[in-house]
Amino acid sequence: MAIYHSQTPKPIDRFVDDLDQAARARGFVIHNKETMEMAHTFGRHGAHVAEDFDLHMIQICKPDKASKSLSKNPERAVLMPKFVMIFSGSGSTQIRFLHYRPEIVSDLIDDAEFPESLAESFAEIIEVIEEAI
Repeated sequence: MAIYHSQTPKPIDRFVDDLDQAARARGFVIHNKETMEMAHTFGRHGAHVAEDFDLHMIQICKPDKASKSLSKNPERAVLMPKFVMIFSGSGSTQIRFLHYRPEIVSDLIDDAEFPESLAESFAEIIEVIEEAI
C-alpha cells in the first residue's frame, strides 16, 4: 500500500471542479458529488463535526473498465473503490489517495491479470489528480 500526498493552492471547490473535468477527459466519473462532503454526510446521520471540518471523500470510477473487470471476476470488487481525500490544511487544499502495489493485490486476490490492471488505474488516477492541481 502507498499513500499519494500532494497539495494545491486551489480552494476545495475549484480543485473538485478541475478534478472532475480531468477525470471525465479520461473516462472516469465522480460517483458521489452530492455526498462527498463528509460534514453533510455525518450531519444527515445526526453526528456533529466542527464548523471548519471540510473533509471530502471523492469516489472516482471508470465505469467502462470497472464493469468489464467485475464481470470477469466479482472477487475484484473489494479492491475497486477508489477515493481521493481532500481537506484544508497548512493554508492549502491537501490531497491524499490510497493505492495498492501489484504485489499486495496478488497476495489478496488470486487473479493473474488484475494486479497490473489495477496498478494502471491507480497510475491514471494520480495523473488526473496532478492535472487538476
